[in-house]
Amino acid sequence: MKITVISLFPEFVEAFFNQSIMKRAIENGLLEMNVVNPRDFSHNKHRHVDDTVYGGGDGMLMQCQPIFEAVESALPEKSEKDRIIFLSPAGTPFTQDKAKELYKKYDHLVLVCGHYEGVDYRVEEHLADEEISIGDYVITGGELGAMVISDAVARMIPGVLGSEGSAIYDSFYEPILECPQYTKPAEFRGWKVPEVLLSGHHANIAQWRRKEALKRTLLKRPDLLVKLKKTEKDEEMLEELRKEGKT
Repeated sequence: MKITVISLFPEFVEAFFNQSIMKRAIENGLLEMNVVNPRDFSHNKHRHVDDTVYGGGDGMLMQCQPIFEAVESALPEKSEKDRIIFLSPAGTPFTQDKAKELYKKYDHLVLVCGHYEGVDYRVEEHLADEEISIGDYVITGGELGAMVISDAVARMIPGVLGSEGSAIYDSFYEPILECPQYTKPAEFRGWKVPEVLLSGHHANIAQWRRKEALKRTLLKRPDLLVKLKKTEKDEEMLEELRKEGKT
């Protein structure tokens, strides 16, 4: 089993893999690990990997280009035994069953860690095979999630635990997932930022964001909508989405 972590903080991740059972697994040749820093693929002379959010908004968003190239450096030829996972509060909740699935089905896991306000939506839409969440709470970046997944999967590998044992979102202030977010460039490999976000029309942007947030929640975490205090407009949008076949 090989695990590659895409992270802006390689020393943090490497420190984890240099401890306890993870260290022993690597030393015994049972696990191979690699950490790739997206900054090494920045096209900016200052090695910046973030930019402002199209359509306005607080904070900075990680750009897609450095992440795509970081992943492609670690996985130049992808096969069905490779899995690219984006750590995201919108993802499937991580469970023991998911850990077993990842161990049994794949030989190489590439764990993409977000940071700042988030990551350009094109990473989720066009790069990741799936999204995984470790819980509905706030943490600084995806590194802790990557460590949780790595640890749980590594314990499945025969010999890792030795003879003593065997391996038998933003927290939701409002229970709704974030809408897709984008930063520069406006077009990347033919994938364009939605025109409404470039329009400067704040009311249209706000409406688009709310509807997209409802759509993502309806598709990915419909259980959250039960707890959402929906406005009349929210109900109208949800009805439109159902009629459009977004469920």
